[in-house]
Amino acid sequence: MKKTVHAAIFDRGELERLRARVGRLFVALQEASEMAAGESGAAWLPAADVCESDECVTVTVELPGVRAEQLEVTLTNEELRVRGRKRRGAPRGVISHLCSERSFGPFARAITLRWPVRMDAVTAELKDGLLTVRLPKLEDRRGVEHRIEVKESDE
Repeated sequence: MKKTVHAAIFDRGELERLRARVGRLFVALQEASEMAAGESGAAWLPAADVCESDECVTVTVELPGVRAEQLEVTLTNEELRVRGRKRRGAPRGVISHLCSERSFGPFARAITLRWPVRMDAVTAELKDGLLTVRLPKLEDRRGVEHRIEVKESDE
């Protein structure tokens, strides 16, 4: 008896989006393992969320007790990097800590960019201990047909 196997038919664009998402997950895992290994030289690693919409990518980093002047935020074609130092602020008259669970010292967080970004339109805001960086996406024009006007020359 012959067995018939039906292959699932996928939209090529959907497969490409899935491949890109899986790739970003592997990059995030690699970054987390590198940071955990202490390769960055940072004393602590702030928590971050990376959210994507059709128009932009938003990176939110938890930085309680950090002021804007203690931050350095840089962007390249491949990476968003947040660095700084959180100062220890013990209350006056404290001789020793009985419990210290808060993180202090230098920190660094790098987010690998897997999409083109409009560098001139990036914004960053620090409010209530949250740094929010908005990275507008550069429109991907691959595969889009664009009509080019041809002008007649008299020469």
